[in-house]
Amino acid sequence: MAAFYTPAEVSERSGFSLDTLRYYEKIGLLTGVARDGAGRRRFSDRDLDWLHMLRCLRDTGMPIAEMLRYAELVREGEHTVAERRDLLERHDRRVSERIDLLCRQRERIQRKIGLYYRDTAGLAGEPVSA
Repeated sequence: MAAFYTPAEVSERSGFSLDTLRYYEKIGLLTGVARDGAGRRRFSDRDLDWLHMLRCLRDTGMPIAEMLRYAELVREGEHTVAERRDLLERHDRRVSERIDLLCRQRERIQRKIGLYYRDTAGLAGEPVSA
């Protein structure tokens, strides 16, 4: 028997707020969510898997417009696999560039922290500014 989840359960499991889940349905990022006899949304494991993919894309900085394009390609079927791959590869390159930048910036922050430790220990050296 297939598992179904309430919106609150899906919100907790996916990390998306209820408002975001409704918004994603409204704009077409999340489609085909089942409803019970009273019209309440019933999310499936497949919906939850899709939301985890969307969470990954959002957390790594993919713009909504690109997420929508990706969702369209998925819905269009297997003949779009190459285009989906290309879209994800472009995004992966941007993520990699962002990680490289963050690592360089973190090194700068850590050097500054080291200077502050040295300064508070009363050690002589270059002046600590900003």
